[in-house]
Amino acid sequence: METLFFLIITFVVLVSAILVTTCRNPINSALALIMTFFCLATYYVMLDAPFMAAVQVMVYAGAIMVLIVFTIMLLNIRVDAAKKHFHKVILGSILGFFTLVNTLFLLIKGQSAQPTGPYSGEIIKQIGHTELIGKEMFTNFLLPFEITSILLLVAIVGAVMLAKKKI
Repeated sequence: METLFFLIITFVVLVSAILVTTCRNPINSALALIMTFFCLATYYVMLDAPFMAAVQVMVYAGAIMVLIVFTIMLLNIRVDAAKKHFHKVILGSILGFFTLVNTLFLLIKGQSAQPTGPYSGEIIKQIGHTELIGKEMFTNFLLPFEITSILLLVAIVGAVMLAKKKI
């Protein structure tokens, strides 16, 4: 049953990923990208990582995609099929093919890394993923967390200043 569910989600993620690159309307591409993010969150749930699935939905499918859609609407991107150059499509297809071959080679010939760190699998299941991540983030990694929040604030202020029309 899990294998069937995995195959269905994989089919949906492949179709939505293809739609991201082939849709002529940028809003449709953004919606297909949101579907891809939700499928990725489903993979995280299947891997028993609920915190990562929640972060995937809230941060990427929620906040980042809202910013992308607002940017598309702000720039008022028009679709012009005549400007699409055929040689760029061929170059992208070749690069995508070589990336796929490289990924398949690494999946077949590569080895997975063994987990390292102070927490074993039993401790993680006993305490919980989210509690351990929160404890580490707000004790050992508090300064980088706060610096990231300041950088995001500066980026938001910069985006507002760039989008602001002259009076």
